[in-house]
Amino acid sequence: MSEFASSALAAAAAARSDGNTVAASPAPPAAGRRREDRIVAASAAMQRAIERATLAARGDQPVLVRGPAGSGKSTLARAIHAWSARATGPLETLLCGAVPEPLQARELFGCAARTYPALPDAFDGALARSAGGTLLLEAIELLAPAVRAQLARAVAAGSYRPEGGEERPLRARLVATSDRALGDAPLGVVHQEVVLAPLAERREDVLPLAAHFLAHCAVEAGGEPIGFAPDARAALLEETWVGNVSELRERVRQAVRLAGGGAVGAEALLLAANADRVPSFREAKRAFEARYVEGLLRLCEGNISQAARLAKKDRKDFYDVIRRTGVDPSNFRR
Repeated sequence: MSEFASSALAAAAAARSDGNTVAASPAPPAAGRRREDRIVAASAAMQRAIERATLAARGDQPVLVRGPAGSGKSTLARAIHAWSARATGPLETLLCGAVPEPLQARELFGCAARTYPALPDAFDGALARSAGGTLLLEAIELLAPAVRAQLARAVAAGSYRPEGGEERPLRARLVATSDRALGDAPLGVVHQEVVLAPLAERREDVLPLAAHFLAHCAVEAGGEPIGFAPDARAALLEETWVGNVSELRERVRQAVRLAGGGAVGAEALLLAANADRVPSFREAKRAFEARYVEGLLRLCEGNISQAARLAKKDRKDFYDVIRRTGVDPSNFRR
């Protein structure tokens, strides 16, 4: 989960540790009650994305939030719900890639009683559970083409049919995320689209985001945020951030554990301020595995089977990776 902070100005001020303050612009209202769902917008590119998102939130058309993996699509999608007239209604999330293809239609549309021998009772799908609110379809490109076509027809008609059941009115607003473009009408009708740029293209966001994550992770670890050392701030700005905002968040989370109570340096972030401080290949690989496993388990709320499917690994092999990294899945269960 890519994440933003609610006040760019406050986050920027927290980024300083030697009197230097990061310039930032005010952000829209907080996206929700969760601290990690707040929005930071120091860059012009992020300001434009937020403007499009707030405009989309005013309507009721489907919305597609598109951008590279880890860029913050899910956070902005939840913000659209929080800024909309449906904010008091439910927000249901369906991880499209975590549902086996044969069960996607059932999970989305539901089914009548006795449709499946192993499921004697009727089952409310995600569309029914999000009635009056918003259904967030994470990675909609991972829905089977036939299921996506069925969903597009439901949006166009304003109604859908559970498997083996009667037609129902479609009362949920759809917000989808995708790592790639999906054509002119991925949801079957005219829709709003919000595009997020990679973090490398909006470097003004790096220090405010890092400061927010530092404050959040320090509190999470039971301490107080100290700040970043000068070499850390320089390295943060020089890093390519292939993993985007998600990678930044996990680097800071890891650094809080490594740094203890002092200011966070480049070494704790596993970033190189200069060539002499580059971590070894083994250290970098171990750190990447831990970040990757933590990110998957957080996305799947500690469900190891779902995380293994997303990683495209056998469940037993994924267990081995978890044991090797020392990550505790129970820390991510709600």
